[in-house]
Amino acid sequence: MKHLFSLILQNNVAQSFSRSLSLLSSGSGSGSGGNLFPPSRNSSNLLFHPSGSRFSIQAAKGTNTKSLTGVVFEPFEEVKKELELVPTTPFVSLARHKFSDDSESAINDQINVEYNVSYVYHALYAYFDRDNVGLKGFAKFFNDSSLEERGHAEKFMEYQNMRGGRVKLQSILMPVSEFDHEEKGDALHAMELALSLEKLTNEKLLKLQSVGVKNNDVQLVDFVESEFLGEQVEAIKKISEYVAQLRRIGKGHGVWHFDQMLLNEV
Repeated sequence: MKHLFSLILQNNVAQSFSRSLSLLSSGSGSGSGGNLFPPSRNSSNLLFHPSGSRFSIQAAKGTNTKSLTGVVFEPFEEVKKELELVPTTPFVSLARHKFSDDSESAINDQINVEYNVSYVYHALYAYFDRDNVGLKGFAKFFNDSSLEERGHAEKFMEYQNMRGGRVKLQSILMPVSEFDHEEKGDALHAMELALSLEKLTNEKLLKLQSVGVKNNDVQLVDFVESEFLGEQVEAIKKISEYVAQLRRIGKGHGVWHFDQMLLNEV
């Protein structure tokens, strides 16, 4: 008897719930006249199945589970395409990613520029270090400049390897060994040459940066801008002042005082 009463009660509750759902879906029980379960959102995604005295709710076939679970990023699913790009052949970089051939070639060109400028500065160092020239301050300045440019070349080589490129060292031209100038003198002539080299290097760096922009290589653009461009502008300003000061001094005794300033400069 109790069991029969329980079945009757469950059946009445189920019928009441079914009628309530019908009223809500038709909007007759809503003051706003809207549909609580609009077809565009619910009727295509959720199915209500009455089963005797019970109701079951299921996701319809083809439902986007992301909207139900809240999952936005599925790493094991999205990483599949990256796994296909990992090289399996030997002698191929594993680290290379979003790095174009144009960027790789432009970096190798810049390495060559830095080494060439370093070579010229080293020749200037050797000239001013001669016993019959004897300007130790100029020799020190150009030796430091040569080491700095070589350091820039090595920094580009490290970056090339980090991005998965291949460093290809190119030929370096032999610089001249005599820097005396009849009208300007060797000191002013050498410093004007240094200023021209720094401006040329700046142009090459800007060209490299433009290659990065063209190929949407954000890492390369950031590397050039953060590591080189600011320092290059400062070097141009510094050597420009040296040229202006040497033009005031001329070829006389003032060159020796300028040399001592360079020698004692930290």
